[in-house]
Amino acid sequence: MGDPMRDKGSMGIVMGVVRAAVGIAFLVLCVAVLIQVLGRSVFNSSPVWTEELTRFALLYLAAFGAGLSFRSGDLVNVDLVCEALPGRLPWLLRLVSALATAVLCAILLWPAWRYTSIGVMQTSPALGWRMDFIHASILVLLLSLLVFAALRVLRMLSGASDGRPVQAEES
Repeated sequence: MGDPMRDKGSMGIVMGVVRAAVGIAFLVLCVAVLIQVLGRSVFNSSPVWTEELTRFALLYLAAFGAGLSFRSGDLVNVDLVCEALPGRLPWLLRLVSALATAVLCAILLWPAWRYTSIGVMQTSPALGWRMDFIHASILVLLLSLLVFAALRVLRMLSGASDGRPVQAEES
């Protein structure tokens, strides 16, 4: 069976962008926490905005990371019974699972967009940022999961993948 989701072509571009976004969110998180810790322990005063920035960075870290976690099988995955079934049943259940994930994400996009648009009227207390940029992390999460679930479905139906998660050494 072919390599499930090897980093080739457009998939390589998607993987590169998502990995870079996760890295940037993690870097922002680390810098904000470092400033907070130094402020509290060295200067006896921590900037208030660091706590808010840490939360926002964590939201985007999780949002971009959700698709990568789906790809690698690092999301909650109880497959003991599934993989013990005979014949093509495990493949079929993996297909149904990926399809259900993609469909659910697609259904939730409109409500997530409405939730995001509410944030135009709100600002964060410490940073003063418009909250639609923060609420958009939900859209990013849904789109990330949708893209990786849909890619798994397409690859399974084309025969390029058996639907098993791609392990770290294969990425």
